[in-house]
Amino acid sequence: MKRLFSLIFILSIVSIIVNAQPKISFDSQSKDIGYILWRNPVSVKYSFTNTGDKPLVISNVTVSCGCMQADWTKSPVASGEKGVITAVFDAEAIGKFYKEVGVYCNASNIPLYLDFSGEVTADPKDYAYTHEFGFGAVRTDKDEIVFDDVDKGDKPQFEILVANTSNKAYNPVLMHLPPYLSAKAEPEVLGSQKNGKITVTLDTEKLPKLGITRTTVFLSRFMGDKVNSANEIPVSVVLLPDFSLLTEFQKANPPMAVISSTSLDYHGLKPKQKKTQTVIITNNGKSNLEVLDLQVFTMALNVKLNKHIIKPGESAKMKVTVLANNLSRSKGKPRVLMITNDPKNPKITININADVVK
Repeated sequence: MKRLFSLIFILSIVSIIVNAQPKISFDSQSKDIGYILWRNPVSVKYSFTNTGDKPLVISNVTVSCGCMQADWTKSPVASGEKGVITAVFDAEAIGKFYKEVGVYCNASNIPLYLDFSGEVTADPKDYAYTHEFGFGAVRTDKDEIVFDDVDKGDKPQFEILVANTSNKAYNPVLMHLPPYLSAKAEPEVLGSQKNGKITVTLDTEKLPKLGITRTTVFLSRFMGDKVNSANEIPVSVVLLPDFSLLTEFQKANPPMAVISSTSLDYHGLKPKQKKTQTVIITNNGKSNLEVLDLQVFTMALNVKLNKHIIKPGESAKMKVTVLANNLSRSKGKPRVLMITNDPKNPKITININADVVK
């Protein structure tokens, strides 16, 4: 009998060892990076998480042509931790492109493939393809600054491409930066019809709180420019809750947020129409689900949640109203962002697709 118990115990241990494996989960394995400028190298980043229960090791990353270089997190990535793979494309050939990156790691017996696509353009005059947003004679490729899913201690960066379409030299400057943001323009002076970039760096140690932090910065359009709604750029930061101090009981009995929809359509609105839809948030976990923070990113949205603490097995109703007359004055992508105490799903985003019929 003792031998039988010993054999069962040994087999159980062997089974646990065999089943314990690293697992790599990417934020996205395919990216469309749109239009990029000829001979302006672009970096494409793929974030990943080790969702397995053994350290993840990437042994090599290959690229599909000599026009690319790759870098990656080379140290072992522990269970639950994150890493990044970066591909740099030189943009030397004009036209459409499709590129692949091969990832060799101990989570798979075969290489895993990532890809990105877009088009290289040499339009030097109006920058219509590469710089969608206009601030007077200044054009940029983005009209908001977003730092998603950052952890305490991180110092992530966000790049804004800037083009000067005026006939004078221009200094790209972001005004009214809060203490947790810094910005550097390269080059510091843009000549007429020249382009560059502004790199914005976030210091998470200086953020005022966990969860969602929002502010507004302003892009100078000329020397002595003042701040107003025409040159504002909204900023959003999502500092994720720290789950490292959870007890073993809390880890074994977490809340689990399930949402009925993460995308709402409001097409064909009349100019002054208000339209409401309801989203159901259900707690399928074993402890109370808490909505720690809830915000919208535009004056065109109004959100009401009937309760912020949801018991196991219960649901809450979130009413999302679109104000059609404010849509044209809103910058950035309309969305609702919610922070919860669900360790596996702390951030929930509801994207809003809305348009007005004139």
